[in-house]
Amino acid sequence: MTVPDEQTDALMTTAEVARLLRVKERKIYDLVAEDGIPHTKVTGKLLFPRELIEDWLRSGTTRAGTAGQAGRERPLIAGGSHDPLLEWALVESGCGVGPLFDGSLDGLERFKRGEVLFAGMHMPGSPDAADEGLDLVAGYNQHLLADAQRETPDLVLVTWAVRRQGLMISPDAGGSRVAGGLAALTEAARAGLLFKRRQESAGSRVLLDRLLDRAGIGADGIAWSPGAARTETEAALSILDGEAQAAFGIEAVARRFGLSFTPLAQERYDLLLTARDVFARPVQDLLSFTRTDAFAAKAAGLGGYDISRLGLRAE
Repeated sequence: MTVPDEQTDALMTTAEVARLLRVKERKIYDLVAEDGIPHTKVTGKLLFPRELIEDWLRSGTTRAGTAGQAGRERPLIAGGSHDPLLEWALVESGCGVGPLFDGSLDGLERFKRGEVLFAGMHMPGSPDAADEGLDLVAGYNQHLLADAQRETPDLVLVTWAVRRQGLMISPDAGGSRVAGGLAALTEAARAGLLFKRRQESAGSRVLLDRLLDRAGIGADGIAWSPGAARTETEAALSILDGEAQAAFGIEAVARRFGLSFTPLAQERYDLLLTARDVFARPVQDLLSFTRTDAFAAKAAGLGGYDISRLGLRAE
């Protein structure tokens, strides 16, 4: 996994971690072999994200008044927004976590009620972020983290991927001829394309509504197909089944179903979970699998994914 240059100052060596923990370096290598400590490899060198090491230490600290809360086990369920790469990895990694995807906000509420182990989310922050610059990574999901931390302070966001979002359009509707950028929305509205909408709890719906406002169209300027698609896959299938001609979704799903795709934005998909559960065996099994060649090949094959920050704390 490639780590951007700006992250190198936040990475510790084996010797530095050993000094921090006051153990021999051999013990650190043993923990790595057991997947018992957060780590990554860059050009064959073993490195340790400082923030995750600090979270790992905190997760093993007993605090007065919190023992009962820390001891409660969450069910092995992944909630939140649908992501094809995550859905595939849950099965292939053998981590034992099953999917229950029904939108970012649904995942947040289920997480707050203790119904899921973690929640996948891709919810834009400030409305001003929906700029035609199309880079919406900064500030993503932070307001949801702050909301959840009011009840459970010891929470973190771990980056899963940066994804390309845009218009999925039926080739029969002239999708290959649609202009790029926000002009694509104007052109689709002018052509009267029938759109499939996502449910209110979906980050895709929030982002599309903001982009429509930025394009000067608004949600009322679009022709909507009845009902709402609850996953990216359901949105694509509604186009193939003739229920709609267009939908807002990620590039990976558009490519999978042979739909034309016009990119409109980049977004960050994060996992919300407790600092303690980052180091639970199911999550560590999942994250260990993301460091394999098979996972990298799958992400590249799906398309539209940047996994260079996967496993790092989201800022």
